[in-house]
Order: sequence, then structure tokens, then C-alpha cells
Amino acid sequence: MSLIQATIRNTKTRGELNALRKGGDLPGIIYGGESANEKISLSKKEVKNLINKENFLSNIISIKIDEKEQKVLPRELTFDAISDEPTHIDFLRIVKGAKIILEIPVRFKNYELSPGLKRGGVLNIVRRKVELKCPTENIPTELVVDLEGLDIGASIKISSIELPENVTPTIQGRDFVIATVAAPTIVKEPEKPVEAEEGETAATEGSEESAAEGEDKKDESSDKNAESEKSAAEKK
Repeated sequence: MSLIQATIRNTKTRGELNALRKGGDLPGIIYGGESANEKISLSKKEVKNLINKENFLSNIISIKIDEKEQKVLPRELTFDAISDEPTHIDFLRIVKGAKIILEIPVRFKNYELSPGLKRGGVLNIVRRKVELKCPTENIPTELVVDLEGLDIGASIKISSIELPENVTPTIQGRDFVIATVAAPTIVKEPEKPVEAEEGETAATEGSEESAAEGEDKKDESSDKNAESEKSAAEKK
């Protein structure tokens, strides 16, 4: 679990918030439960490091304020439309016994142990994330799909994934598909039509005949020119 140091902020104007951001900090708020909302500021650099993690929005974080730690979950992050820099972050306070709906990323393992993928099959991923209803004290960071032994035609459904206790999919009433091992797609080059081949042959033969006729005409013209020159010479 990541630990971030934060401080209580007393900013009231947009100018104060902009000054906070220019100083390398990010304004945020912690809400939820029976405790009052807390306006905080924290290091923008640390938040950006967390953003790079795939499961950022489903990863519980511990925030330390005045030597007191509390567990929170990132819920919303806003960005500047021009610079694409983070401008504000919301955290949900983790309250024991409460439930929350989250999108949990799916991770696949043992590609090399799948007979279907070894034979050229393709892993067709239908859902990269699954929406789950989770107790706040038991949130999975990821769902793991084991591809070992799966052959072409295999279908991985939500029922084949072991979920933590009291964690349930928000989609109820059907065993939906997460991924399948599909047959390889082979693109075969179409055969050249016979008519086209005959046409090319005829065109080639025609070109050769035209070239031959041209040479004959050239030779004939040369002979006539030679005879004309000979006749002129005799008259002289």
C-alpha cells in the first residue's frame, strides 16, 4: 500500500489554488463516512507516480496528515485542458462495512502454457476491466486469468475467476465472457483468374508481334532508301 504525506489546506480563492499548484502541490479533498470533509494538499509528483499505475483508481492509499494515517481510495482526478497536468484529486475515505463499485483490471498469465496459443491461436480479450461491488476492506487490485491448458475454442467466463469474499460482479443473471482463445486468422492471397493470365499472354504475344512487324518495316524502308541512292548515282 502506498503512503502519501498530505497537509490540511485553507485555500479559499482561485489565486490561492493556482499558487499552490505552481509550488508543486496538488489540491485535493477527502470525503465519506461520518467524519467531515478534509481539504488537503499533497505532492503533485507523488500523485503523478501513482497515476502511472494501471490500477490507480482501484488501489487503496494511506494518507498521513499530522502523524495520523487513514486509508482512502482515489475517486476522481481532473486535468488541465491545455497542459494535461493534474489540477485536483478526490479521495473516498475507507469505512469498514461499506461497499463500493469499482472497475478492476484483468491480468492474464501463463501464455506459454496454453496449447491453443502455442498452435497460433489468438487471445481475444472481451473485457480488460470488470465492474465489481466490493467491501471497502476487501478490494482486489486485479483479477487474474490463468491460460494454462486452454486450447482453441476455449472461453473464459466470470465464473472461472476466483473472486474475493463478498465481492460480486455488478452484472447479474448471466455468466459473461472475459476472453476467448480464437483460431488463427490466415489471409490467403486470391488466385489469379485464368482469363487474366490468358489476357496477359495474349498481350505479351501481341507486343512481340508488333515489335517484329516494326523491325520488318524498318528493314524494308532501309532497302528502298538504298535503291534510291543507287539510282541517283547511276544517273550522274
